[in-house]
Amino acid sequence: MMNNINFARMFIYSALLFFCLVYLMPLFVMVLTSFKTLPDIKAGNLMSLPKEWVFDAWYKAWDSACTGVKCEGVKGYFWNSFQMVIPAVAISTLLGAFNGYVVTKWQFRGSNLFFSLLLFGCFIPFQVVLLPMATVLGKMGLANTTVGLVLVHVIYGMAFTTLFFRNFYISIPDELIKAAKLDGAGFFTIFFKILLPISTPIIMVTVIWQFTAIWNDFLFGVVYSGSETQPITVALNNLVNTSTGVKEYNVDMAAAIIAALPTLLVYVFAGKYFVRGLTAGSVKG
Repeated sequence: MMNNINFARMFIYSALLFFCLVYLMPLFVMVLTSFKTLPDIKAGNLMSLPKEWVFDAWYKAWDSACTGVKCEGVKGYFWNSFQMVIPAVAISTLLGAFNGYVVTKWQFRGSNLFFSLLLFGCFIPFQVVLLPMATVLGKMGLANTTVGLVLVHVIYGMAFTTLFFRNFYISIPDELIKAAKLDGAGFFTIFFKILLPISTPIIMVTVIWQFTAIWNDFLFGVVYSGSETQPITVALNNLVNTSTGVKEYNVDMAAAIIAALPTLLVYVFAGKYFVRGLTAGSVKG
């Protein structure tokens, strides 16, 4: 019996390791290619180690690669993405927490309908809102601005953040809110002093979800940004599709890794909090 159990466990671990290696193979090839010279890329194969490890492609991708008519690398677009992501994540998370609090603990007439309509926003494709949102941004004077991009991501992400917080807050006993009311706590006091301090798990989930979704977005970035406010995903697309003679695959790979690095770091260091947060409200009480 013990031998069968050990064999089954070894088989499971071996299968997981195999699929993990297959999944990570593209990243492995990207990293190797980014450290190769162009002659090395043409002479070798995708899986071969670099004959000489060089950082030239990384320097060029960051500082001098052409992303269209400009040859200033991706560094400016990298910081554009941060200027967009940080406020968009913070605002959408706070609004999602507030909405989840209202529809679960301060229910009003029509609150269920309000939540259902808001939830419907999770299933609206990006393409449906492109023209209406462009019209709104134009009338507000926010077209081709970072503020406009932040507004778009806050509006589109609020449905998801509200859903996350609503599912978390519904597991919190109503008696806790009633006791706070009896002690004289008001609407905002309960929210900021009681609920938010115990919302760390779901806040982590929301932040990771929103950060990844907004950072990796291309469609909103290419439609609503200007030449000076484009996020790094748009710059990466322009870099890869810019033809300047010889195709520099090592520069393309280095730029792709730079673009993906923030989300990779978020999942490496905060992935466990994502799983904990998703399961935090799964069992009531």
